[in-house]
Amino acid sequence: MRTGLGYDSHRMVNGRRLILGGVEIPYGKGLLGHSDADVLIHAVIDAIFGAAALGDIGSHYPDTDERFRDASGLILLKDAYRLTKDCGYRVVNVDTVILCEKPKLNKYIHDMRKNISGILGIDEGSVSIKAKTNEGMGAIGHNEMIAGLAVVLME
Repeated sequence: MRTGLGYDSHRMVNGRRLILGGVEIPYGKGLLGHSDADVLIHAVIDAIFGAAALGDIGSHYPDTDERFRDASGLILLKDAYRLTKDCGYRVVNVDTVILCEKPKLNKYIHDMRKNISGILGIDEGSVSIKAKTNEGMGAIGHNEMIAGLAVVLME
């Protein structure tokens, strides 16, 4: 059994779509990044790479590579999981937190869990997603950014 920890954060800006867990969320702002800036999926990818000791998301999908401009986090997750399966690992469960003041995410979490569990080939009940505010504190609390954290158990 191996565990991995992942983290990602991106700044909120006008003129970008807000994608979290592979779900487009209607909102006036989105996350700034080279790819789709899906902090939840990116954190899961880093956790998977961490558990398999395969580096991080930036070493596999660098923001200097135009192939990854506006790339879907779900496509990157599928590829990252392929790489770890090639090393003999499989995901057992995923536990995540999205730190986001606005918008409220509760009604989108089921679809996020479905997206992640589908790609990883695990039961939806093995994927946990929690959305937390930062109680008005710091850049997250001032709605300037969103962050994602993930822990993955692999065998």
